[in-house]
Amino acid sequence: MAGKKTKGTSRKIKDKWKAKEWYKVHAPRMFNEIEIGETPSADPANLIGRTSEVTVQELTGDFSKMHIKLKFKISSIDGHTARTTFIGHDLTSDYVRRLTRRKKTKTDHVVDVVTKDNFTIRIKPMSIAEKRIQTAQEEAIRQLLGETLMKMGTEMSLSEIVKMIVSGEMAKELARACRCVIPVKRIEVRKSEVRSFGEGDPESIIDSVSAKDEPEEAPAEAAAPEEAPAEKAEE
Repeated sequence: MAGKKTKGTSRKIKDKWKAKEWYKVHAPRMFNEIEIGETPSADPANLIGRTSEVTVQELTGDFSKMHIKLKFKISSIDGHTARTTFIGHDLTSDYVRRLTRRKKTKTDHVVDVVTKDNFTIRIKPMSIAEKRIQTAQEEAIRQLLGETLMKMGTEMSLSEIVKMIVSGEMAKELARACRCVIPVKRIEVRKSEVRSFGEGDPESIIDSVSAKDEPEEAPAEAAAPEEAPAEKAEE
């Protein structure tokens, strides 16, 4: 009959968004706990494990580091504040493409480094030579990079390693180590990933990575970075 309502249509539709609250996501202490975004959730427990990505430029104001993307994972909730842990970094794809031109040799490397505070971080540097090089030279560069990174791990904590990656000091140290084989045009730490967590607290060892910690001139000129600001973390 007209006008008769069924049981299903008489129910009120619940607005799921009204049940959710917004939580502010903060970077770890090593980055001064700067707010990096907001994310909604109806249950704070659902936030644990969410990841957020932000450029170094957004954290420090250093425009020369817009091509470095830092990755954080939410590890704890304090009221409406979501605290994160550093889990890795990556370079933007357009920045990597600008570095790899024709008639140059790009060699990728993968090294698992165990830090002195018992964290395991996988570091993926790439070396770029001005001209074609022999396979034996590539293997020699791989060996030198591996030995240098493993030595850094025994002497440094995870936070100190991260600071070297972001500041560019690690790339310079690796370039120096390779000079005995062949002068490379550039070495970049293309990617890193924390594989296992140790006994230390990676957030409390260094105070911050700020725009004041600008490294000396890199082995080669830095290309102009192009990267859009990171978006808010989504559920």
